[in-house]
Amino acid sequence: MTKYRAQILLEPKQHQALSEIADQCQQSLSHVVREIVQNYLVDRDLDEKQRQEIQSVQALAELRRTIQERRGLVTEYLLAEARQERSVELDERGELEA
Repeated sequence: MTKYRAQILLEPKQHQALSEIADQCQQSLSHVVREIVQNYLVDRDLDEKQRQEIQSVQALAELRRTIQERRGLVTEYLLAEARQERSVELDERGELEA
């Protein structure tokens, strides 16, 4: 894997803490910093994905409210009715599993 040299300036307490972690893990300071950066990037990506999922759910909820206002439909009832109708249909054909 190609690596790029980067120079960073740390405060003395930061350097000391990272050095202690590196010593405890028997890793280089560079390795510890790369792991920390990688973990940060993964967390940031997860946060963005969760934010997008929340926005999607909110958009769906708004769409549901709009549909209910325009048509007076409650989607849960429609789904339950469709399931019930399907169960009756399968039962009549003898295909319903017990």
